[in-house]
Formats: sequence, structure tokens, C-alpha cells
Amino acid sequence: MDDPQTATPDAPAPAPVYPERRLRLSAERVDSERRKTADESRGSMSTGRWMWEWTKAISTAILLFLVIRTFAFEAFKIPTGSMEGTLLVGDFLLVNKAVYGAEIPYTHAHLPKFSEPRRGDVIVFLPPHDPHKNYVKRIVGVPGDTLEMRDKVLLRNGRAQSEPFARHTDPLTDPQSEEMLWQYRYLVNPPAHWSDYHPTRDTWGPIVVPAGKYFALGDNRDNSEDSRFWGFVDAEAIKGRPMFVYYSFQHDITRNFDWLTGVRWGRIGELVH
Repeated sequence: MDDPQTATPDAPAPAPVYPERRLRLSAERVDSERRKTADESRGSMSTGRWMWEWTKAISTAILLFLVIRTFAFEAFKIPTGSMEGTLLVGDFLLVNKAVYGAEIPYTHAHLPKFSEPRRGDVIVFLPPHDPHKNYVKRIVGVPGDTLEMRDKVLLRNGRAQSEPFARHTDPLTDPQSEEMLWQYRYLVNPPAHWSDYHPTRDTWGPIVVPAGKYFALGDNRDNSEDSRFWGFVDAEAIKGRPMFVYYSFQHDITRNFDWLTGVRWGRIGELVH
């Protein structure tokens, strides 16, 4: 007698995978693998690579700063009172170096200028007697001008000048100085001998400004070491024109943190005229 056979249920048929679903699953798998690879790459970036990226960023910033400082703008501090009335000791100025054509470092060449120095311009320059120190004065004479001073009054080409910016604080004295005898070579009508020329701080000339030179005075006329004493400013020595005061403070050794407590807030942003 034959053994009875056990019935085996049929296995369920696999669900059909349509082409659209298969493509979507493949795209999702590829995208997942791409994200995983990117995460692993970022996580495995070496310390050296990270430092190199920061070094490049910092170097670029420093290079841009040096380019701007060399050819466009530079900061200067007023150390003396020779320009008082216009600028004060402790003023920090932002100077436009491009306006007169910035000098290319280690050469005597200059970039193209936007303007020639003009009468009345306040300038930053290197004086002939101390070519490593920045001075700030005002141009009162340009090439070809005839200049003289009579009892503190400046005459240019024979005409007295109105100078509202000029300040006189010493009305009682008018000292002579041997430093001013350089003017003898440029006098319009020089005496027979240089010893017969007796210029004083407030009375001198008339002298003629030669080509390529400028005559600069401090606004604080009675307390300024300027062209009256050491001569003309060479055009190549002019570094720029101050634009505005970006910071100012009054130094006082009796106060703590005077760089903060002595800030002249009202002068910050003041234009230089």
C-alpha cells in the first residue's frame, strides 16, 4: 500500500520589480555612496592640508594689506604741534598715497598720479634734512612762485595771502636763524654778500621756488620747523595727502588707559583741509 504523500504549499512568487523602481533604487544607491565618500574625504583631511589652506588664506590677506599700504593708503601719526589749529598731537591720519603717484618700492619710479600737488594741500613727505622721517605740512608755494614773508604775512607773487588756517602764538619775538641762510641762493635780488642777508622767522625773501620743488609751512607758524629753515620739498619726496582723522587721543601719563579715556571722539572722521 502506497504511503500517503504530504502536500507542499506553493512558494510565493517574487514581487515584480518594474524598470522605473529599479532605476530609482540605483540612483539612490549611487547618491548614498557619493555622500559617504565625500564625508570620508573631509574626515580624513590631514592636519598638514588644513594648515596649508589656512596659510594660503593668511598669506593672501597679508599680501593685499601690503599692496594697499604701499600703493594706496597708509596711516600716520602726528607727533608734534607744528600743524596745531588743523591737526593735533595724537591725531592718526589716513593718507592717500595714490593721488600723487605712489613710489614703487626699491626703485625711483612712481605710478601714474591723479593730481599734482597744489597750493593749500596738506602733504606727508620726507624733508631734505631728515629723509627717513615723515613730516606733515601745508604747501604754500609751487614751482615758479615768488614767496616772501613780512611781519608774519605771507606774500605770493607780490600779493598778501589770506590764510585762515595759519596760527600765530608768539607775537613778541622774531628770532633769526643761521639755518635760513640757504635762501640766499634763491633770492630775487640778492645782496652783494650772503652775510648781508638777515632773514628771520617772520620776515624773509623774496625767493623763487625752482622747478620740481615745493615750499611748505606748518599752520602753527611760530612753532614749526619747515621750509623756512631747511629748504624746499622735492617733488619725489612727497608721499601723499591726508584724507581724514581716523583716531585721536590726548596722551596723559596721570591717567590709566589714556589711549581709551583720552580719546577725542569729536575728531574721529574729521576731514583734513
